Amino acid sequence: MAEKRDYYEILGVAKNASEGDLKSAYRKLALQFHPDRNPGDKAAEDKFKEAAEAYEVLRDPQKRRIYDQYGHRGLEGSGFSGFGGFEDIFSSFGDIFEDFFGFGGRRGGRSRAQQGADLRYDLTISFMEAAFGVETNIDLEKHETCQKCEGQGAEPGTRAEVCPQCRGAGQVGRSQGFFTIRTTCPHCRGAGQVISNPCKECRGKGQTLVRKTVSVKIPAGVDNGSRLRLSNEGEAGSLGGPPGDLYVFIHVKPHEFFKREDIDVICQVPISFIQATLGAKINVPTLNSEKELEIPKSTQFGDVFRFRGEGIPSLRNGRRGDLIVQVTIKTPTNLNKKQETLLREFAQMEEAKLGKRLKDMLKNAAAKAVN
Repeated sequence: MAEKRDYYEILGVAKNASEGDLKSAYRKLALQFHPDRNPGDKAAEDKFKEAAEAYEVLRDPQKRRIYDQYGHRGLEGSGFSGFGGFEDIFSSFGDIFEDFFGFGGRRGGRSRAQQGADLRYDLTISFMEAAFGVETNIDLEKHETCQKCEGQGAEPGTRAEVCPQCRGAGQVGRSQGFFTIRTTCPHCRGAGQVISNPCKECRGKGQTLVRKTVSVKIPAGVDNGSRLRLSNEGEAGSLGGPPGDLYVFIHVKPHEFFKREDIDVICQVPISFIQATLGAKINVPTLNSEKELEIPKSTQFGDVFRFRGEGIPSLRNGRRGDLIVQVTIKTPTNLNKKQETLLREFAQMEEAKLGKRLKDMLKNAAAKAVN
């Protein structure tokens, strides 16, 4: 079994420390290693118990006299064995924890500081706002700590009192045979405290409902389903606990011309039959402005052209995707007689060319069959 540390060393005080020095030192350590401030931290819990044991001994003149003369073994001989658990500590030093948390701070009740609830807000933005980012304001209703009573629930100048029925535990025990059944205290409803003079502003709740405008900075590159977290913009915490967070879910309106595929942007641009055949230079809309696109001769329906770095910026590394242009070919309509005549002549030449190509294919096939 590990040897116990010196109580004066644990509290960081001299051996002639006064009662006030001992209490001040213990208050500091109790606040630092309190289990509600260090959830799941076994080392902090051990230090919390260690400091409580040291203070319990040194604040008692008789125990302190025995310890100073005989050390830890002397205390064991006198029957002192330390605390059984957190409940014993909170029960012994309720006045000290009342200074920290408004009342006893016992773990059995609802006296622990609790973080506020998280909030959700659904925000719809345009395609271009998603591509380039935008800063906007959103209005929401949420509970915040009452400014008048500073979240205590009692009128200024008064304070909540430890429940006299459960003594701040929030629970009461009832013996049933060999067992003790613990239930929520009916007097304080599990709060561990009672407020005889509730705050008139919040009616004893410690919180008020407010309407607040929050600024939200939307980064460039967000997409449908993107989620932004705004720390401490959720509901107010209770009993000194931190507020929750606000989660903003992004919904992006579709664009009439552009479509998004990951960080690339896709669009379809119509060109004429003549432009596809002879080639041309056309202006193509981009997210920023326009770009000149050179259409080569004999372009086919569905051919794709790419502008590097004209797409959406990546949220991970900021690299921009590409703009992918797919061409469609418009069939000419409302032709005049001259246009029809020229196209028929062109069609005859194409048919003659196709006929000659077909004859050559049949001739070559027949030659291979003879061989």
